[in-house]
Amino acid sequence: MSPLYDLDKNPPLLPKRIERLYELANNLWWSWHEDGRRVFRSLDYAQWRTSGHSPVKQLRDMGYEKLEAAAKDPAFLELYDSVILKFDADMVGKKAWCNQTPLQEFTKQIAYFSAEYAIHSSLPIYAGGLGVLAGDICKEASDLGLPLVAVGFMYPQGYFHQRISAEGWQEEIYRQLNFKESPISPCAWPDVCGPLVPVMLADRMVQLAVWQIRVGRVNLYLLDTNVAENEEQDRNISARLYGSDEEERLRQLIVLGVGGVRTIRMLGINPSVWHANEDHTAFTMVERLREEVEKGVSFGQAVEEIRASTVFTTHTPIPAGHNIFPVPIIDRYARNFWEALRIDRETFLKLGQYDGLEPGKFSMTALALRLAGQANAVSRLHGQVTRKMWHVLWPDRREGDEPISHVTNGVHLLTWQAPELRELCHKYLGENLVQEQSHPEWWKCIVDIPDEEFWEVRQLLKTRLIHAIQDRAQQRWVESGISAQQVVAMGALLDPYALTIAFTRRFTAYKRPGLILSDIERLKKILNNPLRPVQIIFAGKSHPADLESKQLLKQTYLLAMDRSFQGRIVFVEDYDLHFSRDLVRGVDVWLNTPRRLQEACGTSGMKASMNGVANLSVRDGWWDEGYNGANGWAIEGYQGGGPAEEDRADSEALYSLLENEIVPLYYDRDRAGVPHRWVKVAKEAIRSISPVFNTCRMMMEYTGQLYVAAASKEDFGYPGF
Repeated sequence: MSPLYDLDKNPPLLPKRIERLYELANNLWWSWHEDGRRVFRSLDYAQWRTSGHSPVKQLRDMGYEKLEAAAKDPAFLELYDSVILKFDADMVGKKAWCNQTPLQEFTKQIAYFSAEYAIHSSLPIYAGGLGVLAGDICKEASDLGLPLVAVGFMYPQGYFHQRISAEGWQEEIYRQLNFKESPISPCAWPDVCGPLVPVMLADRMVQLAVWQIRVGRVNLYLLDTNVAENEEQDRNISARLYGSDEEERLRQLIVLGVGGVRTIRMLGINPSVWHANEDHTAFTMVERLREEVEKGVSFGQAVEEIRASTVFTTHTPIPAGHNIFPVPIIDRYARNFWEALRIDRETFLKLGQYDGLEPGKFSMTALALRLAGQANAVSRLHGQVTRKMWHVLWPDRREGDEPISHVTNGVHLLTWQAPELRELCHKYLGENLVQEQSHPEWWKCIVDIPDEEFWEVRQLLKTRLIHAIQDRAQQRWVESGISAQQVVAMGALLDPYALTIAFTRRFTAYKRPGLILSDIERLKKILNNPLRPVQIIFAGKSHPADLESKQLLKQTYLLAMDRSFQGRIVFVEDYDLHFSRDLVRGVDVWLNTPRRLQEACGTSGMKASMNGVANLSVRDGWWDEGYNGANGWAIEGYQGGGPAEEDRADSEALYSLLENEIVPLYYDRDRAGVPHRWVKVAKEAIRSISPVFNTCRMMMEYTGQLYVAAASKEDFGYPGF
């Protein structure tokens, strides 16, 4: 077996009085509880920082003398005891929503499958929004007491780390995850099970190791092909997230779906609901079909059985974003499926084909929609787009009546809202923030917070962000010997006084990162105004195989190095989960400019709004629901036409809003320097967005609208093929 899987996870030597620190470090519960983080910061702040905010690594690196000193410190022990008490109470969960709600359907668990999970930056097995959503779902399930078990991939090299060259080109760096320094454990198998899970790939058997991550009360199981029993080519299947090789990608999806179901079975778990997050997970349904047919059930009956208990969530309104494979590649692996299902090749291929699909192709989303009894999009607008996109699967239905609902995404409040702002809410709204977060009435008191106190917290968060960016630039200067121009491009000259706008998301053409840069001279006048300066922070990664988006990134970076912008355009490298928290809390304006109907939902703007950051966005995805005319700004210049007309109209509307509304409003201050009208917008953002766009509301909707139906084996009707 792989030496990685046999790693020594013996806990470090700890004083008996504080021996549960290692248990706490190995449960990511601490990552969304401020007191939990404070325990580890209090041990040794310098080591907390150098560990990458990883308590497991911190405890392994700390000398016993410091730990012994902490065990004798009354102040630390008081904090430690209070956190352990809270941790134990949450693990029991007597006050959780599910234990106070009659949910007879959930005597068994929900199995949730996703290709990526973003729980904390110390575990970099995520690329972007899909992973952040999956991570937030795990945290909220723990908070609510939902009996959810999660399955994904352990990527030893994760997603790439980003460096930008002096010429502006993105460079991808892959680093091996040190399992000994991460909150990871080999799966605790029942006695009857072996440590490896077998999956047949074409003509050979691949063995999977399974890792366990504890996310509060939720167990996350991650599959890993890097074991000695596998051939070299198969050991690398799970090495990286979202590789560009098509066949390798298909192998990953088969391993995730088939191996994930088999892992659930070997653990003795029998879920009543199977939730497949995006089409990466569609092979879970195929493996469950195989199980039913193996029991002697006909293929048609097996389809009805697994559909009834399956929920499928699609996140992609862009055709190119769906997994579509050439049939010759499918053929190499699918014989194992159609023979086990006792059907012929043509019947299997039709599951992933439809009128209008390019001949010789196989769609994973079509497969998932045909085999899921409950399907949903992730915002109201995305629901409309998705129903129209997939009408072809239900040609006998009237357009708009396709059985695809929507549950608008949300974000995990305790993870994303700044602790300082939460304390302010507690002071003026009461202590029941977590319990009352989905009740709009509770948030109305946000107006009672004095503007001066609110603005002071907002400035604190902004200053912290700018210091963090400048620390990154300084570190790169020391480590890599980069040029002075690059240090400026990375944010060395950022000004805490200036109005600060962020465009931080995956760099890709449809998100239009260059829209605000479309008129350079006009932009210079906005940014370089000495009385009302403005600065823009860019951050985000391009897919390694997306040359067009890499070119967009290069153009942005070169502008950041342009002296004529006076350091007011910044590109921050290696945008990650830790840095994203500082960004959504610290900027003044969150900019989002996707081409219309091409963003399914988006969640970063929700996180910003919860922190009093005003959104400036096209009315696409969630902002079409969230914008109320007083909690930010909508870019509404476009009246129709092609992409060029859309770009021209939207850039004009964007510049006009900045020049005539946003910048003047921000700099309209009283003698104490407080912008009362701006604070009104910021408070309205918190009041209107926080109770609606959180994972608490989202998971309650999933439960009431989809999980209960799936557990009751309701089905919206097989679309056929």
